[in-house]
Amino acid sequence: MDRAATDERIRTLLAPFNKKGIAVTDATTFAGDLEFDSLTVMDFVAAIEDEFDIIISMNQQAEIESYGQLVDAVVKLQQP
Repeated sequence: MDRAATDERIRTLLAPFNKKGIAVTDATTFAGDLEFDSLTVMDFVAAIEDEFDIIISMNQQAEIESYGQLVDAVVKLQQP
């Protein structure tokens, strides 16, 4: 799946978590802009893992700060 299709699916998953209706760009941060707490992050990551049938390790999660980094990581994890 290409980056654009992955981005579209993640945006759909993100919508229920984006309580303030923030306009999401690649530079949008989860902690700062979206104000995700650790529980929200865990729930959101679980939704992504289920949707794409991937595992995002704790180390990878720690490195992902922005929406664009997340999309790139999911694209990379889907590659064989």
